[in-house]
Amino acid sequence: MLEQFVNRHIGPSERDVKEMLDTIGVKSVDELIGQVMPQSIRLHKPLALDEPMTEVQFAAHIRSLAERNQTLRSFIGMGYYPNSIPAAIIRNVFENPSWYTSYTPYQAEISQGRLEALLNFQTMVVSLTGMEIANCSLLDEATATAEAMLMMYALRTREQQKAGVNVLFVDANIFPQTLDVLLTRSEPFGIELVVDNFEEYEFSGREFGAIVQYPAAAGEVRNYTAFAEAAHTAGAKVAAVCDLMALVLLKAPAEWGADIAVGSSQRFGLPMGFGGPSAGYMATKDAYKRNMPGRIIGVSVDRLGNRALRMALQTREQHIKRERATSNICTASALMASMSGFYAVYNGPEGLKRIAQHIHSHTVALAEALKHLGYELRSECYFDTLEVGAEAAVVQDIALAHGINFFYPAEDRVRLSLDEITTPEEVAEIVEIFAEAAGKKMPKSVKIDEEASVVPADLVRESAILTQPVFNKYHSETELMRYIKRLEHRDISLADSMISLGSCTMKLNPAVTM
Repeated sequence: MLEQFVNRHIGPSERDVKEMLDTIGVKSVDELIGQVMPQSIRLHKPLALDEPMTEVQFAAHIRSLAERNQTLRSFIGMGYYPNSIPAAIIRNVFENPSWYTSYTPYQAEISQGRLEALLNFQTMVVSLTGMEIANCSLLDEATATAEAMLMMYALRTREQQKAGVNVLFVDANIFPQTLDVLLTRSEPFGIELVVDNFEEYEFSGREFGAIVQYPAAAGEVRNYTAFAEAAHTAGAKVAAVCDLMALVLLKAPAEWGADIAVGSSQRFGLPMGFGGPSAGYMATKDAYKRNMPGRIIGVSVDRLGNRALRMALQTREQHIKRERATSNICTASALMASMSGFYAVYNGPEGLKRIAQHIHSHTVALAEALKHLGYELRSECYFDTLEVGAEAAVVQDIALAHGINFFYPAEDRVRLSLDEITTPEEVAEIVEIFAEAAGKKMPKSVKIDEEASVVPADLVRESAILTQPVFNKYHSETELMRYIKRLEHRDISLADSMISLGSCTMKLNPAVTM
C-alpha cells in the first residue's frame, strides 16, 4: 500500500514495459516519446508537482478537504434535488465496476445487459413525456436544451432556410444555467435569441423554434397549449424543458403540443453531486428521429426469433457521415441513465405517484402556512417550487442559522423547492424561519393533506405511465438486485477482460477515486 499509485492502478510491470520497448525497438520510454513527440511542443523540464501520494495518503487528504465543507439542507432546487436513492442501486450499480466501466456499448453482442438498462431509460422517458421516441441520455439538462435548439434549427423548411429564419424564442422563466448555455451555443450558428414572456410574445414569422420550461423556473405550472398552437401556425417548433417527476402528475408535454421534450433525470435516483453529473434526456416525434442527437437503443429480432438490442440509426454517430452527424457516440451519461431507469423499475408507476404526490402535498401545506403568515406567493399553481415575496437578506440569515439553504433570485424574493425526502418537521421548520423573518408567531401546527393538489384541472395527468412489464414486477430489493445481476452477467466489461473496441470513455476507474 506504500507504492506510488501510478504503479499500482493499471501497471504495466517493468517486465511488460521492457518487452514492449524491445518489440518497438527503443531502449526507453523517453526515447520513444522523443521519436513521436515534436520537439517544438516538448516541455524540457519537469512539471512543478508535489511529491506523489500513496492511496492511503490520498484518501486521508481528500477526506480532510471534505470535512472542511459545511453541509446544509438544500431547498435551492433549480434543477438539483435531494432524493432517496435505493441502496440496491447504489451498491449494485453505482459502486459496481461492471456497471461504472461499461460506458459505450460499441459491441452489441457483449453489451446486452447495459443496452436493456438504457432501453428502460428510453421507455421511461417516452412514457412520461408522451413522445414517440427518446434517446438513451444526453449530458445534462442545459446542454440537452441546447441540442433541442440546434435540432429545431436543422429542421427548418427549405423556405425558412432561404429566408434566413434564425430567431429562437426563449421564455424568460427558465433556469439561468440553461439560458447561459443557449447563449453560448447559439452564437456560432448565428441564431438570435429573443428572451421574453410567453404570454405576451407575438410570433413574427422569423422564428424557427421556441423553448419553455414546464413547470417554469419560478415554480408556476402553466398551460402552453395556445402558445404551442401560435408557434406552429408561425412555422416554429416548440421544445419543453420538463421536470420528469412533475410529469408523473402533470399532462404530458406531447399532449399540449410540444414537439421536443428535454430535461434531466437527476430526481430519479441520482445524487446531487455538487451540481453534476446527471443524465439529460431528449424525446420527440418519430418524424424527427434522424435529426435527434444522442444514442438510441433499438430492438431487433434475430433469425431464431430471439430479441436482440443494438444501437439504432447510426447516421447520428461520428464514424459515419461525420460532417453531417448530429452527435458523436460519447454524447451520453450511461451510468446515470441506467441508475434512473432502475429507479423507475424499482418504484414503478404507483411508487412514482406516491413520491410525486408526497412532494406536491408538502408544498401545498407549506404554501398555505406562508400565506397564513401574510406572505404573497408568485403563483397559486405549482408542483414543488414556491417563490415568496420576502426580504431575502433577513430570511437568509435566519435560514443559515437553521442550517438551511434557499435560493434568492432578488432582494425581495425567496425561492425554495421541496423534494422526495422532505418531512413534515422540515416544513414546520421552514414556516418557523419565515415566521421569525416576519416577526410573527409560529402557527401551532402545519397539517399535511397527502391528497392535496393545486394543479389546474386542465393540466392534471390522465394518461397512464410505465405500463410495461419491467416497471411492474421488480419492487422488492431482492427482485431488483437479481434483475440488475442478470443484466450485469449479459455484459463483458473491463472488470472481466480487455475489450478490443475501447476508448477514453471505457476505462477501469481506480477504486480509490470512487
